[in-house]
Amino acid sequence: MQKISTSNAPKPGGHYTQGIAHNGFLFVSGQLPIHPETGAKITGSIEEQTLQTLENVKAVVEAGGSSLEKVVKVTVFLSDISLWGVVNGIYASFFGDHRPARAMVPTKPLHHDFLIEIEAVAAI
Repeated sequence: MQKISTSNAPKPGGHYTQGIAHNGFLFVSGQLPIHPETGAKITGSIEEQTLQTLENVKAVVEAGGSSLEKVVKVTVFLSDISLWGVVNGIYASFFGDHRPARAMVPTKPLHHDFLIEIEAVAAI
């Protein structure tokens, strides 16, 4: 197993690493809408939060030697399932023609009152 770490995604705030590469796969820990350079918590609109969270996922995927086109599974945690349509639109634009397997899971409020958290698995 190889730990993946990059300054292009937020530093872990707990006992975990940004990603783990193992047996040809990269497992990306849940990413939140936190700006990696400033550490600022993005608490604005769901659009802003979704885009920052996806950028953080992308940063870990690329640091692990993969790319968005090799993402095979994504799990999106939403604090309010009524946000599904907006998130789905941004997600579709971000991934383009690539359509990884995905689950959108409604949750209770997320850490720091964020609206979204995203984890992913990618082939290397």
